[in-house]
Order: sequence, then structure tokens, then C-alpha cells
Amino acid sequence: MSVEQEVRDFVVRNFFYGDKSAPLSDADSFIERGIIDSTGVLEIVHFVESRYDIVLSDDELVPENLDSIARIARFVRAKRAPAADGQAP
Repeated sequence: MSVEQEVRDFVVRNFFYGDKSAPLSDADSFIERGIIDSTGVLEIVHFVESRYDIVLSDDELVPENLDSIARIARFVRAKRAPAADGQAP
């Protein structure tokens, strides 16, 4: 399953209470659409950290990384990719 699908499933299950008919594109802003609030951000952070075995630093907790399915998927892939110098991200 793709990162996008896993994130979508999490969002639908936790913020739409399983209603798969709710329209949600990969680019939809969670904040602008009123899908999440500050507690929701914490839920997403916990999901991302536990599902993808990564740790987010305080400076990574920004909308550019967490405010849509597409942004989360891009961030997760970048965070999990080996750094160019061979060190872990």
C-alpha cells in the first residue's frame, strides 16, 4: 500500500470516522478544510512516527510537511531516504 493510501486511510478512519464518501484529494489542506486542529496534528505526528519508524523534530512540525496527504507522503519518503552522504536522515 502506498504512503498516500495509508495516510488517507488514517485520516478517513480518525477524522471522518470511517466515512469513505467524504471528498478528500491528496492536495487538500487539512487545516484550510477544517479537518484537523492542533490535537489532530499531534495524532498525525504520532501516526507518522509510529507507522514509518521516524522521529520528527520540532522544526519539522510545519504545514509544509503535514498539511495534506501529498505533503505527508513527500515528507515521509524524504525522511526515510538515505542522505546523499550515506548517513541516515
